Amino acid sequence: MTADVWLPIPPDEIEGLPEGPAYRHWDGEEAFPADPADCAFYVVPYMKPSTVGVRPLPGMRSVQVVQTLSAGIDHVEPGLGHLPAGVRLCNARGVHEASTAELTLALILASLRGIPDFVRAQDRGEWLGGFRPALADRTVLIVGYGSIGAAIEDRLVPFEVAPVVRVARSARTTERGPVHPLPELPRLLPQADVVILSTPLTEATRGLAGAEFLARMKDGALLVNVARGPVVDTKALLAELESGRLTAALDVTDPEPLPPGHPLWHAPGIVVSPHAGGPTSAFLPRAERLLVDQLTRFVNREPLRNVILTTGS
Repeated sequence: MTADVWLPIPPDEIEGLPEGPAYRHWDGEEAFPADPADCAFYVVPYMKPSTVGVRPLPGMRSVQVVQTLSAGIDHVEPGLGHLPAGVRLCNARGVHEASTAELTLALILASLRGIPDFVRAQDRGEWLGGFRPALADRTVLIVGYGSIGAAIEDRLVPFEVAPVVRVARSARTTERGPVHPLPELPRLLPQADVVILSTPLTEATRGLAGAEFLARMKDGALLVNVARGPVVDTKALLAELESGRLTAALDVTDPEPLPPGHPLWHAPGIVVSPHAGGPTSAFLPRAERLLVDQLTRFVNREPLRNVILTTGS
């Protein structure tokens, strides 16, 4: 088939790409690599601002597939209205589960065991002893039980946690146990010592962890956000942190990047990482495997994986 494919990774660095398409390398630079009107398969640049990723969409009159390299699609949603009907939007399910789950466990352990305090004490040459909370025997609530939520539970189990409670948009049953629907959150939140947010950002989850949500968390509980910053109401969280009632570990924030001087930087009981869940050494090989598989399916006119929506339907 003759069609342009735009890739944010140089095509000569991806082994196994199918023959046929004309591969164009574009990772968000000012100049486009070719006429957007000729692009049939567009892979959105990774870890770039939304304004960058959506910029070529108005001119992509022949595009058939928009593929993200992230689990979330909220950064491309503002440009979907420019696309013709029938365009398939696919996410990167299978690429980020391992890295995001690793970071989630790192944030939980760092927060509970006081690792940031130890590092600061080391800088002062101070031996900072004392008892700290363990992850063992803690009840963990995962809000957003998709592939990332399941990968997080996979890594929690060896730490001998108390029952893991799972919540998703709708109820279902898994091999590990039930998944509760979102409306049950008010009943479940007071039971949890650690609450992990791994939901996509949608209108239903924007501001989900607001004042009422946080007030239902038990005293001393830890909130971990590896979803999107706006899933948490920053003002409400700051109030809980400053009172000392809750602690938090955030890989994503609202606003993001967190600007210098923002009160979240210095709130008590908080650990902040700079949206580091996905960009690791595990990203590139998994992303390349996904792209080779998707493009092979595209060339052979086979069903694509990870189709989140189709425009105009």
